[in-house]
Amino acid sequence: MLLSLLYRLVRSLLGLLVMLVRSDLSKDVELLVLRHENQVLRRQVAGRPRWGHGDRLWFAALSRLVPRRWWAGLFPVVPATILRWHRDLVARKWTFTDRRRPGRPRTGAAIRTLILRMARENPMWGHRRIQGELACLGYTIASTVWEILHAAGIDPALRRAEPTWRQFLAAQAHAIIACVFLVVETVLLKRLYVLVFIEHGARRVHLAGVTACPTGAWAVQQACNLAMELEDRIGALRFLIHDRDPVFTAAFDEVFQADGLRVVRTSPRMNV
Repeated sequence: MLLSLLYRLVRSLLGLLVMLVRSDLSKDVELLVLRHENQVLRRQVAGRPRWGHGDRLWFAALSRLVPRRWWAGLFPVVPATILRWHRDLVARKWTFTDRRRPGRPRTGAAIRTLILRMARENPMWGHRRIQGELACLGYTIASTVWEILHAAGIDPALRRAEPTWRQFLAAQAHAIIACVFLVVETVLLKRLYVLVFIEHGARRVHLAGVTACPTGAWAVQQACNLAMELEDRIGALRFLIHDRDPVFTAAFDEVFQADGLRVVRTSPRMNV
């Protein structure tokens, strides 16, 4: 978080510089880059230059002031390196290291008893189904379910008569369309949400829209736009798959149900 705040401060100062001397912007940026590079070289007697976190932050902030086509001749590193530094800044912003605690807490005895009870009262449930049911109850645990069942002598992964999720997707791929939200970080470290639809059979991706604050009404409008775009092809589809995001409201599902599609909600923590 401290690095992100420092990056924002440097960016604001450079923005002020843009407002003051906009006409000589490229020349001033080049002087700033060369001056900083000279300071880095003075810190080292010999060998390849080693860029610290402050150096990377400075160059990443300066890169906003000039077009990307000038980066190769202006900065002492290739443009791909500058982009990687920016991705590292974004990754540092969302690590939430201040909320982490060392080690993984031990699963309570009450949860272990509940897992074994679910397994005994529902013989056809495997460890993934039990994990999903626990998530619905507010308990988010993963591989621990498998370990608890295995230690108790219960088969964690039963072979069911009905097809698995993977087999269902493979058999019905031509009739499936799925939707999901992707997250994109801008150069200003602002989070944007991208709604995409994927036709499993044709492997065609439809970009529905981009917004900083997705709402149920916005998602319904994007669904209507997609239905109009698909036209006759939507009649060949049978299933719409999406997760349990509250943005996918009942009105969103009705847009596709009106065309004969069946809405399938994925289990918690399952990829589309």
